[in-house]
Formats: sequence, structure tokens, C-alpha cells
Amino acid sequence: MCYYQTVMATVTSKVFEHHKKSDGTYNVKICVRHKGLRKYLDTVHYVVKRQLTKDLKIRDPFVAEKVENQLRDYRKAISELEGKLDFFTVESLVDYLRDKNEDIDFIKFCNAHIERLKKEGREGTSTTHRIVKNSLIDYFKRQTVSINEIHSNMLQSYEKFLRSERTMKRINQLGKEVVTTKKGLADSGLHNHMRDLRTLFNAARDRYNNEDLGIYRIKHYPFKNYKIGSAPLTLKRNNTLQQVVSIKKLSAKVGSRMELARDLYLLSFYQCGMNAVDLYKLMPDHIQNGRIDYNRSKTKGKRKDNAFISIKIAEDAKPLLEKYLGQLSTRYSRTSSLNSALSKGMKQISRKLGIPKLTLYWARHTFATVARNTCRMQKDDVAEAMNHVDEGNRMTDIYIAKDWAIVDDVQSAVLNAFKKEEVKLGKKSN
Repeated sequence: MCYYQTVMATVTSKVFEHHKKSDGTYNVKICVRHKGLRKYLDTVHYVVKRQLTKDLKIRDPFVAEKVENQLRDYRKAISELEGKLDFFTVESLVDYLRDKNEDIDFIKFCNAHIERLKKEGREGTSTTHRIVKNSLIDYFKRQTVSINEIHSNMLQSYEKFLRSERTMKRINQLGKEVVTTKKGLADSGLHNHMRDLRTLFNAARDRYNNEDLGIYRIKHYPFKNYKIGSAPLTLKRNNTLQQVVSIKKLSAKVGSRMELARDLYLLSFYQCGMNAVDLYKLMPDHIQNGRIDYNRSKTKGKRKDNAFISIKIAEDAKPLLEKYLGQLSTRYSRTSSLNSALSKGMKQISRKLGIPKLTLYWARHTFATVARNTCRMQKDDVAEAMNHVDEGNRMTDIYIAKDWAIVDDVQSAVLNAFKKEEVKLGKKSN
């Protein structure tokens, strides 16, 4: 048996009689002792009985040398930790020794990270990150990508790839391969895509690096030289009140995607721009005293108040809530399925009404634009109604209790302006 001791940790080789496999082989293990505890690491080395002594020490010189080399490597790594060794548990030390030289598969990390996001209920973020992961697979033309292959020169080439038209192969929900052609990304789409890639890369650094312990498995940072920059200005995504009235009056077949898109657009507009994911998650227990009390999914993990908001139920919203409350999650297995149906329904509305482009998010932008530009509400009050994070007033917000009457005032002003537009257009049609 090989044996080495530092101040607090030892590594030795070990073979256990009761670990004999059905083919008669034994796996050589590394025993790590630290702080009075021990944990074992599997090795790639297997031996049979004739390669061992009676007390199960390695007799075969070739295997013994290989194992000794591995022990030397571990001892060197432990010695280099010096005083930082005190911060390791035996479990974290084993993880460190096992993984320190292992290449990191970025695609594998992305898959695990995306699954964590789904479990946290962050399906929107998981979807955008999945798109980034799939585009990397398309770019490299393989399912495995080393973290070291993500560097500044690669990002320049990757940007050109994203801007060009490309053919993609995907497996649909029926398990069939679907081939689609996608146009190249414009400036705004490219910015968002690269921002999400940077978020994934930073998450990998958080997962595999530990500054306190001096562990840096990811030593490079490609976004130091490759700059994403500020988001480009985009066209305002809001409708006129006249268009909102047209959407409300639009007739649609019961159960159709166009009906769904029309109804949820209006419900979002009435309720201060609620997002699709929050409408999807909305259940009867969110209704309290004539109000919708909920935590905005997009930002609840970023705020100490978990992005809680209370919004008065508008009169026009009541029949829509009766129609959809608790039903969307039954009708659609996930929010991405709802978003897909909404996208198709919105396109039908666009064609029907001659509106160039329309998504559910336009209802949110329209509410905010009407509140500020038509009703002349204060920007801070509009932000409150939209449940936004105010970075400039984050500390002040800790001391100020929420006053939902401010949200009610903004909502009331917008819906009154909408009613006036309805009446005006009604008189014109008569």
C-alpha cells in the first residue's frame, strides 16, 4: 500500500475483497482521508487476484507504477493548496482531485443548467439558453464542445455564423427530425443571443471556479476581448388605442389560436401588462379581495420582495379570467407551448387587422406607453404598475411600504383612456 501524509490529508491506494466484480476483477480505488473522514475515488485500473498479494496490495509492477503516478499527482495538488486545504471538506477535496484536470464539456454544462432553470420555474430563460446551446451545436457540428473552444476568436466567427441564413435540424415532440431554414440575426437579436451566451459562460465560471479556494478550472474569459456592448435601439412595440379597440372587436372561432391571442392580449392590457408565463401560472388562489396577487416570474429571483404585485381586477378582465383562470396550464403542457400557440394566433390577428407585427408583449408596451404619453402618469408610477426593478431607488424601496393605490391609479387612467377611445370610435361607426 502506498502512503503519504500532509498536515491534514492523505491519499492511499486500496483494493477491497468485497468489491470483486462478476468477471473476477477488482477496481483499484484511491482513499482520501481528511479531517478524520475518508472517501474513495474510483480509478481506471482493474486487477485480478494474481496481480495482488494476500493482503490485497498491488503486486503487478506496471499497475503499481500507474497508481503511484496518480497518487503523486494528487499529493502534489494537495501540497499546492497549502493553507487553503483547511477550507475543504473531504467531499470537496475528492471532487477537486477528481475533476481538476478534466476538460469541461460546455454543452453538458448547458444541459444541466437549463434543467435547473426549468425546475426553478424560469422556463422563459431556459428556452433562450436552449436556443444558444443548440446554435453552438450547429456551429461546431457536434454535441460536445470544450469550454476552451469558447474564446474571443471563436466568438467573432460565431457572430458571422449567426448573422447568416442557416439550416437547422431539430427533433420535434413526436420524435421526428424537422429541417428549417432561419434567417440571420439582426443587431438586436444578435446582441440578445451573445448576452445569453455570456450569461451561460459566467454561470459555468461560477460552477467550476472558486476564488476563495484558489480553484480556477476555467482560466480564460473570452468576453474580455469580445465586447457585446449596449443593446441597440429597437422600434417601439406598442399599439395605438384604436388598434386595441380593433383587437377587442375582432371575432374569432371559439377554441382557435386567434381567439386565445385576442383574449390574452386584452387580459394582459387590462392587468398592467401581465406576461404570458404569469397568465399561464395564474390560479384561483392568486385572487384575493378582487385583486390578482402574484410574483412576476421574470424578476422574482432578482428581488428581495420576490417581485410581488397586487393588481385590481378590471371589469373587462373578469369574464376573461373566468374563461382562462387555471385553464392554460391544463390546455398547454408548458409555457413554451402556450407561447407557440400565441405566436401563431398573433400572426393571424396581424394579417386580419393589417397590423405589421404583434406579440403578447405589445400589450405590455402599449399599457406603459398609454400610461405615460396619453395619461401623463409619472415614470416611477408607471414602473411601479409594470412591476419593474428600479436600480436607482433599490435602497430607498427598502424603507417605503408598497401602496397599491398608485398601481390602481395608473391602471384606472389607462383603462379610462381606452374606454374614451371605444366610445369615440363607436360614435364614428354610427
